[in-house]
Amino acid sequence: MANKANSLAHTKWLCKYHIVFTPKYRRKIIYNQYRASIQEIIKRYSLAHTKWLCKYHIVFTPKYRRKIIYNQYRASIQEIIKRLCKYKGVEILEGHMMPDHVHLLLSIPPKMSVSSFMGYLKGKSALMIFDKHANLKYKFGNRHFWAEGYYVSTVGLNEATIRKYIQEQEKHDIALDKLSVREYEDPFKG
Repeated sequence: MANKANSLAHTKWLCKYHIVFTPKYRRKIIYNQYRASIQEIIKRYSLAHTKWLCKYHIVFTPKYRRKIIYNQYRASIQEIIKRLCKYKGVEILEGHMMPDHVHLLLSIPPKMSVSSFMGYLKGKSALMIFDKHANLKYKFGNRHFWAEGYYVSTVGLNEATIRKYIQEQEKHDIALDKLSVREYEDPFKG
């Protein structure tokens, strides 16, 4: 996992990049079994002179890790995050909201840094949440809905594993809660 070398003030990160530069007129035969998927990726993820596939697993929490993301807030926050990602051209591949944190699997274009996107997402979403739900201002004050920092990790070949983790996170937490409930006995009874 991330150690002290892989952390900033309020951010934990684990990023691995695979960058390939090719000569201008390099020709290479692509086998038929991979041709369709590679062409789909090239069409979908391309800028003027760049082909890219940048996926990130991001986790962030409300201030004081309050269990506030439920019922009407949950649907509202989902809609706000989807809208903000669409504005910036970021694709949400997978996402799940727990009562006290948010998991997102995002495809962020390389022209935008992860830190600048997260600053935009958390800042604008906080303002939009407070505009939509004015009663939250009294709980959080100063329009700070999200806690400082976030966790980010690049997604490589283990995308299916991370998708499964995000989808089953709530089931896993509920199962752990059921296992951790203990009946306490009075220690002073004989």
